[in-house]
Amino acid sequence: MSIEIKVPEMGESITEATIANWVKKEGERVEQDEVLVELETDKVTMEVPAPSAGVLQKINKKPGETVKIKEVIGIIDPSASAKSTPTPSTPSTTNTAQTNTTNAAQNDTLPPAVRKLIDDNGLNPASISGSGKNGQITKEDVLNAIANKQSTPAVAVSAAPAVAKSAPSPEIPKAVPAASRSNLPRENVVPMTKLRQTIANRLVAAQHNAALLTTFNEVDMSAVMDLRTKYKDKFKDAHNINLGFMSFFTKAVIGALKFVPAINAEIRGTDLVYKNYFDIGVAVGGPKGLVVPIVRDADLLSFAQVESEIARLANKVKDGKIDLSDMEGGTFTISNGGIYGSMMSTPILNPPQSGILGLHNIVKRAVVVNDQIVIRPMMYVALSYDHRVVDGKEAVTFLVKVKEAIEDPTRLLLEV
Repeated sequence: MSIEIKVPEMGESITEATIANWVKKEGERVEQDEVLVELETDKVTMEVPAPSAGVLQKINKKPGETVKIKEVIGIIDPSASAKSTPTPSTPSTTNTAQTNTTNAAQNDTLPPAVRKLIDDNGLNPASISGSGKNGQITKEDVLNAIANKQSTPAVAVSAAPAVAKSAPSPEIPKAVPAASRSNLPRENVVPMTKLRQTIANRLVAAQHNAALLTTFNEVDMSAVMDLRTKYKDKFKDAHNINLGFMSFFTKAVIGALKFVPAINAEIRGTDLVYKNYFDIGVAVGGPKGLVVPIVRDADLLSFAQVESEIARLANKVKDGKIDLSDMEGGTFTISNGGIYGSMMSTPILNPPQSGILGLHNIVKRAVVVNDQIVIRPMMYVALSYDHRVVDGKEAVTFLVKVKEAIEDPTRLLLEV
């Protein structure tokens, strides 16, 4: 009796998904609960396990196709046997067969956009090292392979002394030689993923539906950095987690939100809803784009618990295993562009929240302290807020409270 593989329910607001990748091929043996296929929605990527052991008899939907909730996307035959592999007669035949099988397997599991890019440039997927999940080849891997392929002939040209002298230094990113552009397609058209479409729609909606405004301040990071240096080893030994900056800023934000409750509120119809809990979203970059998992009831957690929860959620994002429930809700968001080198930015709200704090890189700058010019590690911070809910005075006060707490961390202990 055949068993249907159906698209599972993934939340009330999700009605469809996209086939991202089949982990198994037709004719392969699968065990119960073994991952069969990866589905991508407008919010998360999720794995669909096998409902029963058997052989994957049929795949109804290919990567890139859109499917509805509860739609049948494949069939498992629990009584069938897996396809047997022919016995090679010679070592050379073995190598050829294995190579062909590997190439076929990789081609079958590649996302359509990546497969098209490989085919258009005449690349062998077996020669490309995948940096994605489970060694999956990503678009960036293919573009790197194209650049390497094009740069190889230029090195071998005999009339290269002048070219070699004028070549860019190793610190400058390699550019594709102009002479080799004829071998590249004029454009690479890649369909937007469901997640990227949702991010785009939400960002545009935030700008259309909210009265966005951003205010800035700068923070002297000396005290927090000295505190981390002094206690990071003891903290790691005691709690088995690194002491980072995010726990300090999370606690500082909570103190500021308590002082300025409007920034922890949202508009609901014609009402203003002031929230007495603090679910802090922490923006994390993952293989599918930027997502914002939530640290629930962060005001009730210790520094170590905040760091552990952020690390747990960040690992789930990087592994592509973040759940919809991990990202639902949230009363305020912290986005740290500083890890990518950003000096200053104006973050966009995560609706229906009324505020988001942007952190930036730490740079040693000359500042005046007690009428003396000194060198201090400084960070610009930015608060974007919904002016319909939050007044300018409240926004400035919020940032000042965050600044005071970071510059004098004892305030976090005393909650003042």
